[in-house]
Order: sequence, then structure tokens, then C-alpha cells
Amino acid sequence: MSDGILEVRKKSIMVKNLGCSGKGIDCDKASVSGSVSQRACVYCGARVVLNPITDAFHIVHGPIGCASYTWDIRGSLSSGSEIYRNSFSTDLREEDIIFGGAKKLAAAIDEIATKYSPKLIFVYATCIVGVIGDDVEAVCKNAEEKYKIRVIPVKAAGFSGTKRQGYKLACNAMMQLIRPHKLSEKALHNGVNILGDFNLAGEMWLIKNYFKKIGIEVVSTITGDASYETLIKAPSAALNIVQCAGSSMYLAKMMEEEFDIPFMKVSFFGIEDTSASIMRVAHMLGDASVVEKAEAFTQRESSRLRKFMEKYRPNLEGKRAAIYVGGGFKAISLIRQFNEMGIKTVVVGTQTGKKDEYEVIQSIVNDDTVILDDANPAELEFFIKQKKADILVGGVKERPLAYKLGVAFCDHNHERKHALGGYEGVENFTKEINLSINSPVWEYMTAI
Repeated sequence: MSDGILEVRKKSIMVKNLGCSGKGIDCDKASVSGSVSQRACVYCGARVVLNPITDAFHIVHGPIGCASYTWDIRGSLSSGSEIYRNSFSTDLREEDIIFGGAKKLAAAIDEIATKYSPKLIFVYATCIVGVIGDDVEAVCKNAEEKYKIRVIPVKAAGFSGTKRQGYKLACNAMMQLIRPHKLSEKALHNGVNILGDFNLAGEMWLIKNYFKKIGIEVVSTITGDASYETLIKAPSAALNIVQCAGSSMYLAKMMEEEFDIPFMKVSFFGIEDTSASIMRVAHMLGDASVVEKAEAFTQRESSRLRKFMEKYRPNLEGKRAAIYVGGGFKAISLIRQFNEMGIKTVVVGTQTGKKDEYEVIQSIVNDDTVILDDANPAELEFFIKQKKADILVGGVKERPLAYKLGVAFCDHNHERKHALGGYEGVENFTKEINLSINSPVWEYMTAI
């Protein structure tokens, strides 16, 4: 490791064949002060999960910067309302911080309620509200009684924990919304809820279409292309399938406990994971005819795509990839996708990975692969150089770093506008990796 890496950070960095501290990688903790972590705040974690609900109104109770930071933060698409693309703020100023902002929040809710007649409003309490102590819950409760609509507080002061804490708060808000719609014990459950997919570039529509082809109903999507009316049907599902475990596993566990709905982790990134996920859901829910349709569908798509990928493999064989994404489950799927292409993963890290996910990562990478939790740009730069990566897969914050180093880049984060999930996503991802790595521009760059 580099002498420039902070001593306290070394427990969160490991090389597979060298191990770490003896207890596995240090993860799922607050970022180290001074390391300039890529991880976002609690409020951002909550907002990105709830924002794709297409007809929900989001009031950011805090300074205007918090609202602008998360405005249209995901490339989520809608088949209905577009109101979720707007961001509303109480725009707290110095005077509000001194005398309190509760009246300003109440006025903001009044304005939205009278002007738009909403069914659902989320109110986010940001850092400054956590300091001055506005009673956001009381304001929201009064608004619900006054307007007979759902007004749900999300107490997401950014300094109160990690981005993962924001995910948990979003899950609590979802439970507040759907809990009153719990079915009676005798009600029949059928179909699935898809949790942790945000319909980036329309990926949710692809997945729903797969299930439609094999005869499985999708009851509710949480939260990609969701609406108030579809969300409140969620308690009627027979199974929850969890795509982004980091953001939605807490909700799946609560729904199992309160609604008796079992859950399973799935991934729709890559041929192997997409096919395996469809088959697991079919076996869990379907009769023999559904399983038969699922087998035929997955085999047909897998065969088609493996022939497609063979054309690109000569261009990609032996290349080296670095991965830095939000969750561990996505990182695992990306490693498998690169394996299918013949690309070696030499660096892999996540913002919110857990120990069990890092154990899986450790089991599927090469002996000299560097594994990082909550990395900062200096660490990413050092290991990308050390391992001579040809491409970095990450989010918008990592793009400038890759280009500075003369390394190809692929945006796999929530801002992207093209589908990388499902079978169609395999084609898009393979083409993008090939174009990025083999672009002639790198011939004119100084080797890193």
C-alpha cells in the first residue's frame, strides 16, 4: 500500500491474497474524517430512494443548496406523472435559523396542498433543522389532518450517519405509507413487488416485461415508476424481490415481519445473474407452466447474448477493470459481467457494501485484486495506477478522475440515460465498454 494512505483507512483496504486485519474488511461505518469520502449524506440517501415516486411532492426543509443538490438526481423514467422532477424547498435563511422554520414549512405545505391537490408529500428535515430542532413531525401530522392527504416526515439530518442510514429512513417512510393498507389474513396474495429498482433509463419496464412473458404479475415497483396508487397495493404481493439490497433490504425485512411477505435478493445485471434471478422467482411463485416458460425464455436470451458477446471478446480479452459503485451487490454483478467478457477486475470498491457482500467479492476476484470500502479519490487514483486499469466503472464523481488519469470510463450510476440492466443492458454495456476501452483517443494520452 502507499505511504500516503491514512493509517486508519488501511483496515478498509485489502488485497485478496494478502488479506486484511484478520477480521475481514472494515466496512459499514461512518467515513473517516479528512479522507474526502465519495459517500453522500443521510439526506441524499433518503432522497434518491424516494424521489422516483412519480406523483410524490418532495419538500426539502432546509437551505436551498440541499434541494439543488438532489434535484432530478436519478435518471428515473415515468409512465405517468412528471411532478417528481420538481424540487420544493423552504429555503431557510439566517432569520429562520434563529427563530425557527416550522411556520415556513407549514406555509410551504399549505401552498402545495391548495395549488396541486397532491396525494403524497415527503418532507425532508436536513442538517440545519436537526440543529435548530423544528418539530417537523407535528407540522406533518397537522397537515395530514387538515388536508386528508399523506404528509410523511423524513428526519434526514446529513450529519446523523451514513448514506445507508438515509436508505433506512426512506424504508421507514415507505412503511408509513403502506402500513394502513395491510390486507386481512384471509386475503389472497399473488405476484411480486420489485424493490430497489429505480427505473433508470427504463430498466424497470424491461424487467416487468420479462415477468409478463412468463406469466408473473408485478404488483408494485419500489420505487421506479411508482405512484401513490400502485404503492399502496404492495401488501397484496406474494413475494418481494430485492434488486438493490443496500437501499431496500430493510424494507423487505419489515414487510416480511408485518405482512408475512417473503423476499429474495436478485440482480438483473449480466447474463448469468439476470437468468438466475428470473428462474429463482419462477420456481418460488409459479406453477410448472411458468417455470417452463421461464426456462425457455432465459435459455433463448442467454444463447443469443453469448453469441453476441463472442464478437466483442477478442477486443476485450485481457483488459483490466476498476469498479467503484454504490452497493456490494452491483459490484458482484459487474465482476461477473467482466468475467464473461474476458476482462480481469483488478480494483473493486463500494460506498455502502457489507461484510457478507465483501466476502462474496473476495471469493470471485483474482488473488491480486484490491478491494476497498468507502474509498476516497486519492486511494482510487493510487490503485488504478498501480494495477494499470484500462477502464473505471463508477458514477459521475469518478468520471473526472478517470479522464485525468487517461483511463476509459463507464457511468454505471443513477444519472445515466441508457439501460444497463436486463438482457438489453448486456448489449448496451458490452458495446459501451468496447467503445470506451478501444477508443483511438487513448493512443494520444500519456501512459499512466
